[in-house]
Amino acid sequence: MTTLLAPLLFLVIILVAVHSWFGLRIIRRGIIFTDLAIGQIAAVGSAISVSFFHSDYLYPLTLLFALTGALLITFAVSRLRYIEAFIGLLYVLGASGIMLILAQNPEGSEHFSALLAADVLFTSTDVIIKSALIYAGIGMLLFWVLPKLKGLAHELLFFILLAVTVTSSVQLAGVLVVFVLLIAPALIGLMQKRFSPYNVALLTGTLFGTAAIIASYYLDLPTGYAIVFFGALSAVIAVLLFDRKVPEA
Repeated sequence: MTTLLAPLLFLVIILVAVHSWFGLRIIRRGIIFTDLAIGQIAAVGSAISVSFFHSDYLYPLTLLFALTGALLITFAVSRLRYIEAFIGLLYVLGASGIMLILAQNPEGSEHFSALLAADVLFTSTDVIIKSALIYAGIGMLLFWVLPKLKGLAHELLFFILLAVTVTSSVQLAGVLVVFVLLIAPALIGLMQKRFSPYNVALLTGTLFGTAAIIASYYLDLPTGYAIVFFGALSAVIAVLLFDRKVPEA
């Protein structure tokens, strides 16, 4: 068990560390569904690869569509009034596009389910190492390059790095897992004021991710959906217990 789960638990910690950073900023900006929209648009590229190219060019096509979504949102944030409505439309555009692309594929429903939440329990060590290197590179740019930029350059790099993160994560874990890892730990971290929101997000995300993996292993559950369920449940409980509106004077 330890040999099988240890690399996956390491991967979960890396995923939570990177996604929580983005999640805190997405929630504070009030553009909650940004990652979900980019994830769905990215998944359109994956669906095209599966349906028309026998899964060749998977990463380039997924990244191309993710970057397209990121650029559209960068434009929308600076120009449009109803940003959340626009992002919501991008999400349903991607979701419906995936269904249309996979409609004639005999394994379309299976591919669609994997794009939503993949079974990451048996992810190979090579894939985990490759993913860790990608996220490490993203982390270095986030902490060393992004803070030095301002204005449009800052926004553009932020959404490009988010797109690259989502591209890797969607292929690895699925759109819903990406959304939960971005939003659930960050939301829990923001529920309290005593500790660093990022540290709390990292801790809680690691805990529910670990619990989901162990539960999926022993109960033979789909790992991706277990992570989504445990993460969403944790965040819902935290919100109900700790989030309160400040009374107006």
